[in-house]
Amino acid sequence: MKPASSHILTINGGSSSIKFALFEAGDSLRRILEGGIERIGLPEATLRVKGLNPADNFSRSVTAPDHTVAVEALMDWIEEHSGRDALTAVGHRVVHGGPKYSEPQRITAEMIEELHRLSPFDPEHLPEEILLTEAFHRRFPDLPQVACFDTAFHDDMPRVAQLLPIPRRYEAQGIRRYGFHGLSYKFLMEELARLGDPAATKGRVILAHLGNGASLVAVRDGKSIDTSMSFTPTAGVPMSTRSGDLDPGLVWYLARTENMSAKQFNEMVNFKSGLLGVSETSSDMRDLLEREAHDERAAEAVELFCYQVKKWIGAYAAALGGLDTLVFAGGIGESAPVIRARICEGLEFLGIELEEKQNAANEGVISAAAGRVAVRVIRTDEELMIARSVSRVIGLGAHVK
Repeated sequence: MKPASSHILTINGGSSSIKFALFEAGDSLRRILEGGIERIGLPEATLRVKGLNPADNFSRSVTAPDHTVAVEALMDWIEEHSGRDALTAVGHRVVHGGPKYSEPQRITAEMIEELHRLSPFDPEHLPEEILLTEAFHRRFPDLPQVACFDTAFHDDMPRVAQLLPIPRRYEAQGIRRYGFHGLSYKFLMEELARLGDPAATKGRVILAHLGNGASLVAVRDGKSIDTSMSFTPTAGVPMSTRSGDLDPGLVWYLARTENMSAKQFNEMVNFKSGLLGVSETSSDMRDLLEREAHDERAAEAVELFCYQVKKWIGAYAAALGGLDTLVFAGGIGESAPVIRARICEGLEFLGIELEEKQNAANEGVISAAAGRVAVRVIRTDEELMIARSVSRVIGLGAHVK
């Protein structure tokens, strides 16, 4: 019989941040607090917590030169707040599972060794995620930890969607299209089913997770059939600082003309491109929308983003043979009506028509009654998805609620 008060901590490590949430697992999963450590690696890092109890709400400066020190500060606070034995399990979002890992599972020494080997697949995320799991193991050696892989949702994509058009020998090294944002997509499909949308199980769905990282996935009968991100999260549509798809000939051109190394090219396409690179001012869509009327660079960055997302929607409608439901999620997808409107403009031939007032109000359904395609806005919840997976793996039994 499970303890009366089981607690699951979810960890979502980014390149300069750690997001977390604490869930109480009883008859259902109840989020009791959430927060994050931001600006890791900078002088003014911040630990922020928001809870059901107002007394838990605070923001304070912490010393966090790297992820290991940052998570130590988080663990110190957990012990101060709830005691050393407060946690039942920890769930980690692991961006890349490579060819070996898909389903959520307990973290073992063997898995960590394999993830170290896989680090070249995703050098921007995996090393820090490994450090986070190791830090928790040092502090809480008996605490179960579960890895939830962001590639899992796309694991059974059709082979034609997984293949990359490069020499076949690289496939044996695990080089193929993996896709990401899988935790978000799995949550969105479960939410679609909960809302009673028949396309969730028997239909054609495009999910657009548009945030700092952005991708789209084509889903038929509940299964991913293609997705815009590829071997790494850099591919697909332009993002806040990632380029999205580029002509690979640029690598050789910049190597010849600017003596750019592979490392410098990787730095450029991951951290200096996308909205930031085109606008030259900001990676934040909110800033660009405020500036577009008087800043041509900002206007072009916004236009490029909307144009590319629109192209992917059209491509996936073709791959699906039509479309029943389009879902917007992520920070931009959930909160930027003007971006949704610009993306959908001109897609009436697919059956996509927005109801202006509902879109402006960020309502759950924003499609016009006359439109053949249901267009929805759903707030995604990767942390809840992680908690559900942990609950299932360690047998707490609350994951279905």
